[in-house]
Amino acid sequence: MAGEVEEGTTLEFTPTWVVAAVCTVIVGISLAVERFIHFSGKYLKKKNQKPLYEALQKVKEELMLLGFISLLLTAFQGRIVKLCVPVDAMTHLLPCSLPSVASSTGGEESLKIIPDSMLQKRHLLAEGSDSEDYCKSKGKVPLLSLESLHHLHTFIFVLAIVHVTFSVLTVVFGGAKIHLWKHWEDSIAKDNYNNEQVLKPSFTHVHQHDFIKKRFSGVDKHSVMLSWLQSFFKQFYGSVTKSDYSALRLGFIMTHCRGNPKFNFHQYMIRALEDDFRTVVGISWYLWIFVMIFLLLNINGWHTYFWIAFFPFVLLLAVGTKLEHVISQLAHEVAEKHVAIEGELVVQPSDDHFWFHRPHVVLLLIHFILFQNAFEIAFFFWIWVQYGFYSCIMGQVQYIVPRILIGIFIQVLCSFSTLPLYALVTQMGTHFKKSIFDDHVQTGLLGWAQMVRNKKGLRIASGGSSQRRSTEGSAAGIQIGGTSFKEPAEVRPAYDSENSKD
Repeated sequence: MAGEVEEGTTLEFTPTWVVAAVCTVIVGISLAVERFIHFSGKYLKKKNQKPLYEALQKVKEELMLLGFISLLLTAFQGRIVKLCVPVDAMTHLLPCSLPSVASSTGGEESLKIIPDSMLQKRHLLAEGSDSEDYCKSKGKVPLLSLESLHHLHTFIFVLAIVHVTFSVLTVVFGGAKIHLWKHWEDSIAKDNYNNEQVLKPSFTHVHQHDFIKKRFSGVDKHSVMLSWLQSFFKQFYGSVTKSDYSALRLGFIMTHCRGNPKFNFHQYMIRALEDDFRTVVGISWYLWIFVMIFLLLNINGWHTYFWIAFFPFVLLLAVGTKLEHVISQLAHEVAEKHVAIEGELVVQPSDDHFWFHRPHVVLLLIHFILFQNAFEIAFFFWIWVQYGFYSCIMGQVQYIVPRILIGIFIQVLCSFSTLPLYALVTQMGTHFKKSIFDDHVQTGLLGWAQMVRNKKGLRIASGGSSQRRSTEGSAAGIQIGGTSFKEPAEVRPAYDSENSKD
């Protein structure tokens, strides 16, 4: 009797002080987190950090989604554990191999032993044993045990928390690196906008310019392969120099802000990065699809968790190489067309330099890289805490160490090299981002655009009503002896001719 009470005690026989204490702790922690998010939002709004505030709202949406997932798992766990399948269906595609069990009596004995080795020995709820017995009575096994369901529940929460944390750290460290470029902006503004120098005509020898010498020099200018190779290694050291920043900054201003030579490019770049942070911190639907595919392919002996770690690693190197190569392409275009030019050297931004002619693709790739890296780290620590370091899912040490090293390398490189590169180089597209305007200007422009759309809709609606009135009038005017009829062939051309005159 005591064993039964210890295994699964209901609230009917649980001391009230235990229930009250547990509820107090859970509610207290939940309220503390909610108040922290609330006051963080108020602080960001007070500091006019609208992009970061919207990113915080994105985090709240993810937490709400996780809460809904938790509610579904809790509400339907009784039904899930009573889904029964044949024993053979549970012996394929396993992350760990089943222990070899000798069966002497065959059929029934084998059926009894195999489920016991697959099912967990402890139960989280009292009905856990009931569901097990329910399936055994049918000669089957549960589709998912209560403990497995609980572990899956925990993993989803760990994944979301690690992803948000890693995304925040990446943007914070990357933003700190970009803020170091502020003195470049101040220095360029001080040198270039001196009135005496502006009035003074000057010529620039293109091949003597620092930007061209560093990006269009040596044997790589004659070989596409060597140019890509130089871009590959460039992302690891001095990925962005002052000459790069100055040339790309001037190219952006002369293309999009010619009437405002004192445009603060650095501040615009920070605002654009803050806007993009909203995308990076979320977990999109296609990322959840990736999680499902990984969980499906995590089969014993395949070492999927090891090989999949190389995918974000290779993808990150490809993105960094591409961004560096865009800078080199801009230098090559100018160097191949000009020997000397009047005034400053100006590069020409274009979407043609980016994959699929869309600079935004780079942000999506960075988003995927950060999520996949967070997934690798979250999966590692979840397995470590839940099943132990030497679990069969964890794998051998020679597979574990490279995964951890690759994860750390991706986080560091993306924070201090790839993300700052992205913030600068993706401004070299054909179009500028809405962050070029301040928040109040963006609000005014959006309101004006909405007003224009509303007026256009009213104009179309009024045009349609006048058409109907004209048609009804024509039909009403042709009546003989109380019998009316319409002649669309005559009415329609008349309306079309009126439109053509307009």
